[in-house]
Amino acid sequence: MNELARAAELIHGAGALLVCAGAGMGVDSGLPDFRGGEGFWRAYPPYAGLGLRFEEIADPRHFASDPELAWGFYGHRLELYRNTMPHRGFGLLLEWGRATPGGVRVFTSNVDGQFQSAGFPHVAEVHGSIHHLQCFSGCSNEIWAADDVVVDLDETTMRARPPLPSCRRCGGLARPNILMFGDFEWVADRSEVQLEELAAWRRSHRDLVVVEIGAGQALPTVRRYAELASAASGALIRINPREAEVRHGRGISIPAGALETLIKLA
Repeated sequence: MNELARAAELIHGAGALLVCAGAGMGVDSGLPDFRGGEGFWRAYPPYAGLGLRFEEIADPRHFASDPELAWGFYGHRLELYRNTMPHRGFGLLLEWGRATPGGVRVFTSNVDGQFQSAGFPHVAEVHGSIHHLQCFSGCSNEIWAADDVVVDLDETTMRARPPLPSCRRCGGLARPNILMFGDFEWVADRSEVQLEELAAWRRSHRDLVVVEIGAGQALPTVRRYAELASAASGALIRINPREAEVRHGRGISIPAGALETLIKLA
């Protein structure tokens, strides 16, 4: 039996389904791949001219030193994610999960809200969400939805024009409720509640099948969680075009992209 057939059999017999997703899950929806400096600069040419890598622009210090630059980047991403339709693979995963007795949950490092847009009711966002805001100065730990936020962007320079998003409590600068690089001010309360709910659900479903998609080794949070969640059963399906190897040898490795693999499994 080949790996695809084994994976399909596992999903069909699952008592519950856990989807663990990294950035590779969104590529087939048309979202940019920030893997390496070149990939980021292809998506955002103005930053190539400035010599700024993704790790540098995705840093909270810019909200203090150059808030127009910071909100130019995050404002563009917010609008992009709002206007992106999740690819067919999201719907397939939701369909398979709903067919299991225990249902489906999601653990993701993605901040784009694609799983919620696709109809998943239970999503644990370990790095937060671009669709929520917090106060940059930390006047409180309040987190609120960014539904009404519109950032006026100069796409030539990738800088935001004032007025910038503001804290609804103190009126100062707001920032996305996202864990950035070198970020010690992120308010994790919302994500922690989601993770606690996911942990409780996992404890009640020992017959869990874990489908991990598009999670690389550079930021291994998702891979580690998938391995932990599947440790007892070995029921791990790892889908990744470049880094599909499974360390403990009991899982299923599928070296391919998200959408093509999910369609083949269907």
